[in-house]
Amino acid sequence: MQDQEIVLKLAQTLYDRKAGDIVALRVGHLTVLCDYMVIASGRTVSQVEALAQEVDEMMAKAGVPLRRSEGAREGRWVVLDYGFIMVHLFHRDDRAFYHLERLWSDGTNQLDLPFDQTVAD
Repeated sequence: MQDQEIVLKLAQTLYDRKAGDIVALRVGHLTVLCDYMVIASGRTVSQVEALAQEVDEMMAKAGVPLRRSEGAREGRWVVLDYGFIMVHLFHRDDRAFYHLERLWSDGTNQLDLPFDQTVAD
């Protein structure tokens, strides 16, 4: 599976688990930290924690090992580092404060996701 395919599958997994405001960015030309960033929000601390667990299970099944994680105990901002992908899962209040996509978007690097987030569930 190609890197971008994994990113899109990851975004779909988050969408299926009711994460909100999912953004996938190609950032390899902006940083040496990773090639892609996926940013999403949860409504509650427990949802953010559950999303992090779901992402880690999905990535393990895809054969992509977790290199490092931060924030899982607090459930406000969880960072999962898979080398070529960094996943940022926020509580929606913290997401609004940090607004990471503003820092990493150059106007041309957002991936089209395979689902419609404008449809209310």
